[in-house]
Formats: sequence, structure tokens, C-alpha cells
Amino acid sequence: MKPLRLLTTLLLAFSICSAVAQNDRRIEEQKRVIAALEKKIAAEEQQIAKLKKGRAATEERARRLAGQIESRVRLLDETEKQAQLLREEIRRKDRLAGDLTAARNRHREEYAAMIRESYRNYRHQNYLTYLFSSRSFADMARRIAALREISAMRARKLQEIASLSEQVRTEKEKLAARQQSLNEVTRKLATQKSNLERDARNARSEIRQMSEREKTALQRKVSQQQQLSVAVSALRKLTKGNKTGASFSAKTSGLRLPVASGRVKRYRENMAEIVGPKGAKVISIYEGKVVEIKRNRITDKFDVFIAHGEYITSYANLGSICVEKGQKVARDQPIGSVGSGVDALTMQVEYKLVFGIYPPDPSQRMLAENCFKK
Repeated sequence: MKPLRLLTTLLLAFSICSAVAQNDRRIEEQKRVIAALEKKIAAEEQQIAKLKKGRAATEERARRLAGQIESRVRLLDETEKQAQLLREEIRRKDRLAGDLTAARNRHREEYAAMIRESYRNYRHQNYLTYLFSSRSFADMARRIAALREISAMRARKLQEIASLSEQVRTEKEKLAARQQSLNEVTRKLATQKSNLERDARNARSEIRQMSEREKTALQRKVSQQQQLSVAVSALRKLTKGNKTGASFSAKTSGLRLPVASGRVKRYRENMAEIVGPKGAKVISIYEGKVVEIKRNRITDKFDVFIAHGEYITSYANLGSICVEKGQKVARDQPIGSVGSGVDALTMQVEYKLVFGIYPPDPSQRMLAENCFKK
């Protein structure tokens, strides 16, 4: 095997191993997230089981079941991420095992060629002819050294073949172990989906037993969990004198919805609830500057606040974000993706953004819907 080809194979194997090691760390982190969610769900189930049957507890059970459903959706999402990481690692390990197998086979072919050549020379007594045809003793010494080097080369080739064979065996064992892990995760996903459907059925059963007044109260309590975790009045101090996106005003309209392929489900004064498909991107409606990012302690989702001049827009219930505090963003630039939520009355899982807009003057009323009018 040529040194360049060997070096290329080793570099490729090293790069794949580095990627696998990084993926291993991500998988371990994902396991910790999943374990924390499973612990939280178990605690929630215990709390729900302790609630006594009766009219007074119906609303509380429904509210807790809504939270339970939300936690299970997050668990499903995180488990899906783990499964995807395992699939990526399996592909990498399969590629690495294939490359190592190909390298080992090339070594075997080259070693077989060396053996055939040695046997042919042995049968025709060419070694003796080669040595006795030397022009001097010095030339004979050089030829003996060359023969010894050929013999040593054959020994090294055998060692390389043995080493590559061991690496192939190790990588195939790791591949089999990862495949088993993926199968276990896939089974967990099926179980979790079944549990989610069970919780949704139980919650809908509780909802059917409630009066209209109780349903309204429940909807109000659940929606309170989606409220912004930071007082906008405090953020207004941070936007004083901000020049980025200063052309934004109360008259700005014709903007794109902040959720790709989204639709407005509900307007509520300065806020709009916008639903979209799972994983839909959330974009900044206008150029501006990220003034705050918070993680909601109740929903575990992200809230992003962007200043457009001295106006503030809020993007709550984000499942993931791709911006940082202090970063300038362009109009229509992605800032994250929508997070999951539960409809308080139907107990259906949906993916939505709670969007809000706040003018510099707290007494000024500004409807979120006005920004999107054509």
C-alpha cells in the first residue's frame, strides 16, 4: 500500500472518529435531558393520582393533564433527536468500518502479491543468483540488506493486516451496539406515543365533565403559562436611544407573519397566537436588535425580545433559538423554531408562537394584527 494512500485512509478514519466522539457527547447530553423529563413526568403522574375525584378537583386535574401532555410532547421530541443522533452515528460507523475493511483487503492483496513473488524467486533459486552476481562484497552487503528489508516489509504488512482486522472487529461491535440502542429508543418512542394518546383521552374526558364557566377558567389558567416571563416595562429602559430598526412605527404594516407557513389562531390586543407545522421557523418581522432572551420556567420554552428602534416585539414559546442577546437581526431573519403547546379545551397538541408588540409609550395601544395587514 502506498504511504499516501495509507495516510489518506488514516486521516479519514481520524476525522470520522472525531465526528463520532462529538456525536457521543451529544447523545449523552440528550440522555440526560430525557432522564430529567422522564423524572418530571413521573412526578406529575404521582400528583395527578393524588387528586381526589370530585367537581372541585376536575379543573385542577385537567390543568395538570394539559401540563403532562406538554411534557410528553417534549419527551417525544427529545427522544426523536436522540434517535436521529444514533442514526447519524450508525452511518458514520458503517462508513468507517467499510473504509477499514477496504484498506485491510488492499493490504491482503499486496501481501499475497509479495508471497507469490517470493515463492517464484525461491523456486528458481534467484536469491542465490542475485547475491553471487554482486560486483563486490560491498554490493553483496547491500543486496543482503535489501532482502532483509523485503522480509521485514512482509512482517510489517502482516502486522498492518492484523491491526486493521482488529479495528474492523471493534467498529462492527460498536455498530451493533448502537443499532441495539436505536432499536430500544424506537421502542420507547412507541410507548411514549401510546402514553401521550392515553393522557389526551383522559384529559378530554375531564373536559367533557366541566361547565362552560370552568372551561373558561381552565383556558385562562393554561394561557397564563404562555405569558412572557419578563416585564416589558423593564425592557423599555434598554431600548432607549436604540437606532437599529428605528424606521419601525405604529403605522408599519404589510409584514410577513413571524411563523413560516403559519396562520393566526387568535389575536388578543397587543398579542397574536400563531400556529404552524412542527419545526416551523420563526423569523423577525423587522430589522432590529435582540435585547433579551429568557427561558420560561413553566413551559421550558424560549422567549426572545427584539427592539426595533424603541418598539419591542416578543416571540414566546420557541422550542429552539439561533440568535444571541445583543445580536442585530435583519428583517425575515430566522431566530428559532416554534415550540409545542396544548389547546386547553381540545387537549390537542399544536405548535405555536405567542407574538407580542409593545410601543415606547405604555399608554399607547397597538394591535399585533395591524402589523400584518396588507
